[in-house]
Amino acid sequence: MSARRSSLTPEMNVTPLVDVVLVLLIIFMVVTPQIEAGAAVDLPTASNPDKENKELEPTTVSLASNGAFYLDRKELKKDALIAELKGLREKKPDSPVVLKADRGVRYSEVRSLFKSMQDLGFPGINLQVVDRPKH
Repeated sequence: MSARRSSLTPEMNVTPLVDVVLVLLIIFMVVTPQIEAGAAVDLPTASNPDKENKELEPTTVSLASNGAFYLDRKELKKDALIAELKGLREKKPDSPVVLKADRGVRYSEVRSLFKSMQDLGFPGINLQVVDRPKH
């Protein structure tokens, strides 16, 4: 009896694994830019920006190029934004505020919002900018 036994060699199918990994990669590529606090704005540059103080979690107020106001990531009208900030100021009096304004927004609008936040009595309002590259 010299019957030949056919030996089966198991072969791993990696296609489902690759599919899952690619889907996860795409999800992370889409979600990661949205993790940043506040609305997406094109920030102006500055030569010597101050380093951020990470002691307290700041509240981010954004002014987009289309004139929309955002408190963290929630879009609000200016009156509603000021009301929310007033409530926040009463709850957390030491909370710092970061103002992110798109470089395309008129300076008078940025200054008006900055003044409104100062009038509420926040201890510090920071204008967020990006560091100008050194040549």
